[in-house]
Amino acid sequence: MKVLLCGGAGYIGTHVALAFLEGGHKVGIFDDFSSGLRENVQAGTTLYEGSILDEKALEATLSDRWDVVVHLAAFKAAGESMTNPSKYAHNNITGSLNMIRLCERHSIKKFILSSSAAVYGEPVYLPIDENHPLKPMNYYGYTKQVIEDNLRWFHSLAGMNYVSLRYFNAAGYDRDGRMKGLERNPANLIPVVMEAALGKRERLDIFGDDYPTADGTGIRDYVHVTDLADAHVKGAEYLMENDSSLTVNLGSEEGLSVKEILDEARKVSGIDIPYRIVGRREGDPAKLVASSTLARQRLEWTARHSSLEELIETTWKAYKG
Repeated sequence: MKVLLCGGAGYIGTHVALAFLEGGHKVGIFDDFSSGLRENVQAGTTLYEGSILDEKALEATLSDRWDVVVHLAAFKAAGESMTNPSKYAHNNITGSLNMIRLCERHSIKKFILSSSAAVYGEPVYLPIDENHPLKPMNYYGYTKQVIEDNLRWFHSLAGMNYVSLRYFNAAGYDRDGRMKGLERNPANLIPVVMEAALGKRERLDIFGDDYPTADGTGIRDYVHVTDLADAHVKGAEYLMENDSSLTVNLGSEEGLSVKEILDEARKVSGIDIPYRIVGRREGDPAKLVASSTLARQRLEWTARHSSLEELIETTWKAYKG
């Protein structure tokens, strides 16, 4: 299989590249390095430098006859999307539509979208399955919903088959330490905890400890990036074997609280990580947990590396160097 990863030099993309390489596939990476890291681009991949907003560069790359194109090139900071929506409209919507249009032009009929649980918004019920109403609470989540909608149209009108992978909270690092560079400007909990442990931040801010949960802090579903990478390979195999499209959740189906993450990080690092309790953030639900039943049934995928211990141990290994 010959696979192009757009955004393949990013945190998730480089782990996806590893998974495809380990499966014996040919891997191309198309990236503008606005957030991706050259030091994490693995030997054995073919690198194409460019932006999904640059139609000429993208078309030249897509003309190289790919079996599957994987879209990992979206901006992903939910908070930033609410203060700078134009940035997210331009890259996540315009850039994504460039990819879809040019894939169709070059008769590339197999497309994998890195989507997000942000399409669901406030949970109506738990665990969240793929039939849950879509009502994103931030513009980032809306951009993912827009691209999913367009893929459905292109499936219907142009015969483009796709797999949309709705991630919950990606975390962890390659267990073998092959990622030498760390994600830039992380906004997610576990990297922030690591930066507080290493003194790169003064402390961890915990947004609310009065939720109706066992320890009062918010609960989220964390899925190891190695498990996410495996799902992309399984998604590509699904597209090669089936003339159909698929949308699935990727989560561990286990909720972890902020305090559980902090306590495990203190245990693994041996550092009394400083923190303070601050007010809740508007729109933060008490609990978000996925149902990944459909991914198990259709992709034969399970979250094998997403225990609390492996999430924290692999991240700490990457951060302590």
